[in-house]
Amino acid sequence: MTLTRQEIMAAYLDACRAEIDALKPGNVHRFADGHRMTADQFLQSAAVSSLSVTDPLASVGQRILRAVTATRESVGTNTNLGILLLCAPLAKAAESTSWDFRKGLTQTLDEMNAGDARDVFAAIRLTNPGGLGSAEEHDVRDEPTVSLVNAMAMAADRDMIARQYTNGFEDIFNGGLSAWREAAARGEEDMWPTIFVFLYFLSSFPDSHIGRKHGTGLSVEIAKEADTIRRRVMDETRLPSREKILLDFDRRLKDRDINPGTSADLTVATLFVRNMKFGLHNRSLDV
Repeated sequence: MTLTRQEIMAAYLDACRAEIDALKPGNVHRFADGHRMTADQFLQSAAVSSLSVTDPLASVGQRILRAVTATRESVGTNTNLGILLLCAPLAKAAESTSWDFRKGLTQTLDEMNAGDARDVFAAIRLTNPGGLGSAEEHDVRDEPTVSLVNAMAMAADRDMIARQYTNGFEDIFNGGLSAWREAAARGEEDMWPTIFVFLYFLSSFPDSHIGRKHGTGLSVEIAKEADTIRRRVMDETRLPSREKILLDFDRRLKDRDINPGTSADLTVATLFVRNMKFGLHNRSLDV
């Protein structure tokens, strides 16, 4: 079986909602807004971008550019560029695959060309002219001459989202999904598996968004602190105490204008994959 457009859209919207519903320190979530953005803006962004992300007639690049444009017109700020960069190729892969989702994703990535790169570069310019960085080659301010995957490879050493294009989304399939499975196996419910996926990414990798804004040193420091928080939350059995640990960390990060945005984007992509694999496996939880 393959997923219908409606099923892919439902999986995408559910992933976006679940990420906002989870108490992710430093990010916007239903417990606290932040960084001059609100939870409602993220939910609205998900709604207005969902049609473009799941458009079966559009290329990956077209989906991203159209979704970014729709988001800007609706909420007036960049809430979801990273989410779109991750979820658009995943959605396209899901349209033609059945059991071997990763094989379909590999084919999707292989088929992308300079046209996809042009559209993605245009989308990045709409949100943040720095884009993939100030590399000497394939900067987003220039017209690309290579495929999107090759352009992403130029930034893969400093950007976790670009890295997914070069490793077949390895960190999502073998990292984020494993974190989700382990949390579920421990009996975590409601928002807690999502929180542990987020804490996995934040503690395992220096967050790219933090690194771009504040430097690599701080992103490494935050990853170490996040690992301590993850262990404390895992050891704590009382939910109010867990929430207090996370809210204290949330305030400390936001007081310093630290936003682990890349970890949140990777969390959405993980939930999106989990939702789609849930459907592809005939409602089996074996993801």
